[in-house]
Amino acid sequence: MTGATDDHSASPGTPGAPRVAVRGEARHRVDPEVATLGVHVTARGRDRRAALEDLTRRNTAVLELIRSYGDAVEKLSTGSFSISPQLAQHGRGERVRAYHGGVHITARLTDFTALGELVTRLADLELTRVSGPWWSLRPDSPAHAEARRAAVHDAVRRAREYAEALGGRLDALLELADIGAEAHDPYGGHPAAAAPRGFGGAVQAEAAPALDLEPQQQTVVAQVNARFTMTPPSL
Repeated sequence: MTGATDDHSASPGTPGAPRVAVRGEARHRVDPEVATLGVHVTARGRDRRAALEDLTRRNTAVLELIRSYGDAVEKLSTGSFSISPQLAQHGRGERVRAYHGGVHITARLTDFTALGELVTRLADLELTRVSGPWWSLRPDSPAHAEARRAAVHDAVRRAREYAEALGGRLDALLELADIGAEAHDPYGGHPAAAAPRGFGGAVQAEAAPALDLEPQQQTVVAQVNARFTMTPPSL
């Protein structure tokens, strides 16, 4: 007898010990554990050295601001860096009009109370683009283990129901196969990005208010395939 799934390559059992094959599944909604921000810092200058110095200054300011949140920041890393010339659109030959530079920074936070304030302060910086937050669970989150246990219990329940429907009972476990537990939509959908401030914009006299961010719950799914033998049915 076969439940939600079947494998024709496996032994079909015997009349004295029929086989029951089922799939167990669990789907839990849990609060996120980590929020990730992407920060892209840009700069420009009339020559390469000026662009590099401006970019270095802005990059340092962003790093110091993020580090000022202490233990709320679990990880801080620098990704891509670029510096490129901007050519004049008119005139003969290739003439460099200015140099543009950029560096990408990733910050991972575990304290969501500080997240809204940090996002606003970063977005308030000149020539800085903020994307995120992307909500997620850690790979070793207890939520994954809880979902796997629930999937096993679901498989046993289904198999027992099939056996009892035939007047028998489960006898032994033949196989238990994990077909994965994964967090769906780990980044919480489509994150809104704080737009970069324009070139040469005036610095605001007062700090912008903290952004109210509501953490998006994560869906954790676990599935297992299980095969049992049962006692002879009462047909």
